[in-house]
Amino acid sequence: DVYRHRSQVLGCDMNFAVYLPPQAAQPGARLPVLYWLSGLTCTEQNFITKAGAQRYAAEHGIILVAPDTSPRGDDVPDAEGYDLGKGAGFYVNATQDPWARHYRMDDYVVRELPAWVEAHFPASDARAISGHSMGGHGALALALRNPGRYRSVSAFAPIVAPSRVPWGEKAFGAYLGPDREAWKRYDATELVATATERLPLLVDQGGDDEFLDGQLRPHLLQAACEAAGHPLELRIHPGYDHSYYFIASFIGRHIAHHAAALSA
Repeated sequence: DVYRHRSQVLGCDMNFAVYLPPQAAQPGARLPVLYWLSGLTCTEQNFITKAGAQRYAAEHGIILVAPDTSPRGDDVPDAEGYDLGKGAGFYVNATQDPWARHYRMDDYVVRELPAWVEAHFPASDARAISGHSMGGHGALALALRNPGRYRSVSAFAPIVAPSRVPWGEKAFGAYLGPDREAWKRYDATELVATATERLPLLVDQGGDDEFLDGQLRPHLLQAACEAAGHPLELRIHPGYDHSYYFIASFIGRHIAHHAAALSA
């Protein structure tokens, strides 16, 4: 189901999708939640229509929640191109005009949306987070930034070092300003160095992804985790690209990974 609510954090109406597994119908049920963050140009629709995740969520008794990727509305600032503005919120709290008023996806995903979900659905406060591409960056960064908030984290083809690739440099420069020190607060390769919680990172990456070398660069996360002693399982899959066919091929393994942590 897709719901629409007024976000006080973002100052606009937001859509988000919720899948309730059959276990949610049991009297007194309070089920764990997996939050899914989508990538550039996406809405709440991409994951729920393409990933095939519902069958695995039903198997493990997990609620799926998929928010939009940015604030929306006629008064929300936008930009030319697909990689800045609407559809490209990058899961940060913007500090620069004209973005700062609405582009606070960090606060929305971490605080406001879970509070709404836990108040209106049979959801417990056991949370996991995952995502794809820009959403993979968001999942890793938000989990690392908020120790104790999530039981598990995973990502498909994430932008692991947004401070060092064109997509991230453009977005961070606009949303966070020219000070690159401020960018480190949302860069997984920087965050693992100071993480106070050793939450294991699970990353799947297509070996034939067209963005692998220019935008994603998973080897940078691998090197950062090795230097910091942070647990990482990085799996490179030859022949797979950046598409939802790739996600659909391995989403069952990710949900099983989260289910194990959520039930612990």
